[in-house]
Amino acid sequence: MAAGDPLWDSRYANIDISKPNIARVYDCMLGGKDNFAADREFVAEVLRFAPKAPLASIANRQFLRRVVRYLVVEAGVTQFLDLGSGLPTQGNVSEVAHQYNPDAHVVHVDYDPIVYTHSKALLADARTTDFVVGDVRRPAEILADPLVRALIDFDRPVGLLMFAILHHVDDADHPERIADEFRDAMPSGSYLAISSLRLPGLELPEQRAITIEGEALLVGTLGSGRWREDSDILSWFGDWEMIEPGLVSLLDWRSDEPDRVPFPEIQNSFFGGVARKK
Repeated sequence: MAAGDPLWDSRYANIDISKPNIARVYDCMLGGKDNFAADREFVAEVLRFAPKAPLASIANRQFLRRVVRYLVVEAGVTQFLDLGSGLPTQGNVSEVAHQYNPDAHVVHVDYDPIVYTHSKALLADARTTDFVVGDVRRPAEILADPLVRALIDFDRPVGLLMFAILHHVDDADHPERIADEFRDAMPSGSYLAISSLRLPGLELPEQRAITIEGEALLVGTLGSGRWREDSDILSWFGDWEMIEPGLVSLLDWRSDEPDRVPFPEIQNSFFGGVARKK
């Protein structure tokens, strides 16, 4: 690391910036500046393989905004647990929630120390918002964290947000178990939102083959990234009631302009949905 890098700071002295990082790569895809050379090099490699890849990050951020707006305005949710929050780029959960309800409580959770530093500086508000360092693979630790318990009242409905996080959980770490543990801790009336990389169906063999090749690149460089079948993603919602239109392409979830990014790579390979606990 050298002076002049956008993240140069003595606090990062012990952080390995020679390897790309999920949160920083996502930031780079969104056109942010909170990333290092290794992250940008990885994005450049991805773009050579899939030049439209940044559209997936944009579609996910648009989905996040529509979901949070729906949960605050239509469902009346006033508190959110944002798992795998990533860097606080424009249009993050806090920003959107507070646009519609300034008193909404939001706890952001991520395991990355750089994400923690930036989030604490930009998002922390002891009255409504804070950030917790936590690994989504250990739900009990996150749910028991004092900051989480201080801001989230588990006797009232919670907006449980898992945007683009479970596809970074390896099969060996059982994403279905992780989702089960978090769902079980939520009270009646809570909502769960998930977005995930989705393996195109067998009716799209060419796209399916390209996606599988892309997965190998992600896993080989970032160490994670799995495109999953519809049945796998749906299982993460358990027996909660799916909100219309169900599990669909991110572009189609309650969007006024479902074709604004009309590329089949995005249309078929990144899905999301929202469900409610009865």
